[in-house]
Amino acid sequence: MISVKLPIQSALITVMTRAAIKASKWLLRDFYELENLQVSVKSNKDFVTSADLKSNEILKEDLLRARPSYSFLSEESEEITGEDPLHKWIIDPLDGTMNYMHGFPHWAISIALEKGNEIIAAVTYDPVKNEMFWSEKGCGSYLNDKKIRVSGRRSILDSLVSFEITEGSIPQRETFTTKIRKTGSTTLNMAYLATGRLDILFAEPTELRKWDVAAGMLLIKEAGGVLADKNGNPVNNYKEISIMSNVDLLPLAAKFL
Repeated sequence: MISVKLPIQSALITVMTRAAIKASKWLLRDFYELENLQVSVKSNKDFVTSADLKSNEILKEDLLRARPSYSFLSEESEEITGEDPLHKWIIDPLDGTMNYMHGFPHWAISIALEKGNEIIAAVTYDPVKNEMFWSEKGCGSYLNDKKIRVSGRRSILDSLVSFEITEGSIPQRETFTTKIRKTGSTTLNMAYLATGRLDILFAEPTELRKWDVAAGMLLIKEAGGVLADKNGNPVNNYKEISIMSNVDLLPLAAKFL
């Protein structure tokens, strides 16, 4: 039985977390079956695609039942334009597909709500570890029932770094040689930065997709972190994000781009 201890939440966050938990039951069932199966890569991929689509349908059904007038954007289905032009659900039903396919327990469900051009609520759920990262604008970021903050590190040498880009595009990358973690899930990387498990994320804006980063953007900002372009200037558009970190590390990280 999946259960996550959470503090008192708004009705909106409750809708989002319940949808994520419901979808995760299907993903977990197939994930544990994948671990026990000896199947070809092609069969494995078909298996994962089925689980991904099922998760997508559950999320879409639950979220639109709760807010039927909202629009809906997902990696796995056509965009739906709702009667409410301001509000849009943005989801990734399975971020970390390759990890999932190989039985590697590091993948997540991502749900964000956009109002206008701003993310106002976010959920990233890791079913394997039963970790629910969530945030609402102006209310901070949380991991299950604990409020979270980005790390307080101020030295590059002490920092744990993740690249969402090719390492070869980072000058002086030898500085990070023993401190690089590439997990295969952008969504979880951003949640990990929000809770201080990672200190810096380098990203390539042209490779980011809205459903990969929408939830993480709010998690990071509400946890005291910064989203910036390659020059270290704070940005709100996901297409411009090159660096994610705490305030103190930002100018240092910008020197490597």
